[in-house]
Amino acid sequence: MDTEAQHMERDRSSGPAEGPEEGSRSTHVRDRPVMSVTWGRAIFLGMLCTVALLLFSAFVLQPFLIPSGSMEPTLRVGDRVLVNKLAYRFGSDPRRGDVVVFDGTGSFVQEPASGGNAVGELLHGVAASLGLAEPAGSDFVKRVVGVGGDRVVCCDERGRLQVNGAPVDEEYLHPGDHPSDVAFDIVVPDGRLWVMGDHRSNSRDSRDHLGQPGGGMVPVERVIGRVDWLGWPLGRLGSLEGTDAFTGIRPADAHHG
Repeated sequence: MDTEAQHMERDRSSGPAEGPEEGSRSTHVRDRPVMSVTWGRAIFLGMLCTVALLLFSAFVLQPFLIPSGSMEPTLRVGDRVLVNKLAYRFGSDPRRGDVVVFDGTGSFVQEPASGGNAVGELLHGVAASLGLAEPAGSDFVKRVVGVGGDRVVCCDERGRLQVNGAPVDEEYLHPGDHPSDVAFDIVVPDGRLWVMGDHRSNSRDSRDHLGQPGGGMVPVERVIGRVDWLGWPLGRLGSLEGTDAFTGIRPADAHHG
């Protein structure tokens, strides 16, 4: 009886046992759904983060790649700046001395012809909005020199720019540059801006469009935002320095009155 009991006990303990191959196979099969769920969640989270980043870039803060040297030494080729899109959203207007990014369509460039590569333009627009590609050909970065009503003249007898009769000490100019090699005397219409690059000898700005429709004046509603911070390179990371060059200039109405 003891011998039979031992045999029965052995049979019960060894019956459901599985070989090493079967056990590993069943474990592998069970792991597959878990991995697919993990990958699916990662892809979803990645898409969600991308959409959130694009929305943030579209309405709040947009990276902008500097494509040319027209704003040197303030901004250099390859710099990535952060454009504050809320700067002029709540009743504030661009001020003299602000560095702004704007859409130059209709003022600096002609209206684009229709029928381009829509998919390519969309992908490029997404990359540009993240600061990964050069901006659209209609986007520019310049410094505001005159606002609506201002009389901007260049140059006085000492070779200085004047705004509303007051000379402007433009300390931000590229070393060796003059305020302008092109003489002009203009009055900025209301709702528009007169803008110029800091590297005057290497900048196509409002001066280059004087004889064209609009006279090189940029509509305020075309301003995308104000450049407030430098995001790259890391050695220059920080807020963009302001300027006191326009401090004390009287408003246009006070000057003309």
